[in-house]
Amino acid sequence: MGRHTFLSLLLALLTPGAAIPVPPAVRALNNLHLSTGFTSHPSIVMEYSIHYIQQKVDHFGFNTDKTFNQRYLIANKHWKKDGGSILFYTGNEGDIIWFCNNTGFMWDVAEELKAMLVFAEHRYYGKSLPFGSNSFKDSRHLNFLTSEQALADFAELIKYLKRTIPGAENQPVIALGGSYGGMLAAWFRMKFPHLVVGALAASAPIWQFDDIVPCGVFMEIVTTDYRKSGPNCSECIRRSWDAINRIAGNGTGLPWLSETLHLCTPLKNTQDVQSLKDWISETWINLAMVDYPYESNFLQPLPAWPIKVVCQYLKDPSVSDPQLLQNIFQALNVYYNYTGQARCLNMSETSTSSLGSLGWSYQACTEMVMPVCTNGINDMFEPHSWDLEEFSDYCFRQWGVRPRPSWITTLYGGKNISSHTNIIFSNGDLDPWSGGGVTKDITDTLVAIIIPEGAHHLDLRANNAFDPTTVLLARSMEVRYMKQWIRDFYASLRKKY
Repeated sequence: MGRHTFLSLLLALLTPGAAIPVPPAVRALNNLHLSTGFTSHPSIVMEYSIHYIQQKVDHFGFNTDKTFNQRYLIANKHWKKDGGSILFYTGNEGDIIWFCNNTGFMWDVAEELKAMLVFAEHRYYGKSLPFGSNSFKDSRHLNFLTSEQALADFAELIKYLKRTIPGAENQPVIALGGSYGGMLAAWFRMKFPHLVVGALAASAPIWQFDDIVPCGVFMEIVTTDYRKSGPNCSECIRRSWDAINRIAGNGTGLPWLSETLHLCTPLKNTQDVQSLKDWISETWINLAMVDYPYESNFLQPLPAWPIKVVCQYLKDPSVSDPQLLQNIFQALNVYYNYTGQARCLNMSETSTSSLGSLGWSYQACTEMVMPVCTNGINDMFEPHSWDLEEFSDYCFRQWGVRPRPSWITTLYGGKNISSHTNIIFSNGDLDPWSGGGVTKDITDTLVAIIIPEGAHHLDLRANNAFDPTTVLLARSMEVRYMKQWIRDFYASLRKKY
């Protein structure tokens, strides 16, 4: 078997520059999205106003005065000027309105914390485009798409809000985010502790860089989710890859696979077969990310505990190849056709359009380099090593840049972060990203909250009647920490004045 990627990881992206071939071994990281989304609260009307602030394109250079308009949203229904707070969402790789409408936790706690909610859009996503429609047409324009520039945007925005909103100047700000946004929230507190009193970093894999954690840990957790949900489930998936290869290798195999899996576009060649396996792998990963205890509909309409439903079709790994792949189709149908409305399965549609594909592709090719690998033994995927050289070559062909795999740990400290304070790292034990997250307390103020039965940033989702008690407890602990930060801020303010 030739070298190729094991997946189009997590949320499928449209690979930019279709004329440039994507080496299979690098497609994974290029397509690495962190965010999935959150369910909106059914009983809260999410009212917000839309604003723009003029930001410098380059906060760290002095030879250009070019600016752009960064979008942000404000919801102040429960905000109190006396003893209130500001909850600041550190926008990640997508449209900020999508995040705002679907981040239930912040809306749930706004009244209790007397909080103004601010949702800041990340540069190069949504409507916050530094070079407008030309932002992605020239790699030189993308030179300003970095986490550092994004954090500087957030810092300038907070200073602006405190300067222009009466009553906001002497109020504590708490950063919140999930996935890449959770990483940004943690890094924001580290780099700008004078602007935010603390941070909630949900499902933030800040250690998924360099060799801080083994590259195989992500896919091992995915596999564990399936193993726990059905006794032979992961083994059925592991055996399905060779079954696909064997059937694809005979004369009528491609038409049979296309028909059996109800594909919208028939398979035509070996490259299509690899794309099929990548797409199936991505589906299993997406399901692990969103294995929530109730029905959800933000990626696809899904049942409660969707992996358990999937595993009902994957019970016997010893069946014939044709039967195994018919069972695989039934399992895929849980993700792509739970409503029964799909006439066929489209291999190009797995993610919401609210996430930004071009921007994340560039970030993955520069500083957001998070190695992922498989061995086919401790995980249920085909074995593939992490090949930085191949990935680097692809990035150079695609964007004219080469990745700096150690820059994030140089910039933000890697595991050497004990000098920082007031950061909550929350992780669900079902979440594949927890393998790169902080799962043990570092100090009394750098604390880890583990959520048994929790998938990707379950705690940032709105309260739900079917929430396990573990996430209710996690949210309660998070609010308790935030209240303490607020009290400490006001106590310090009283001493100052």
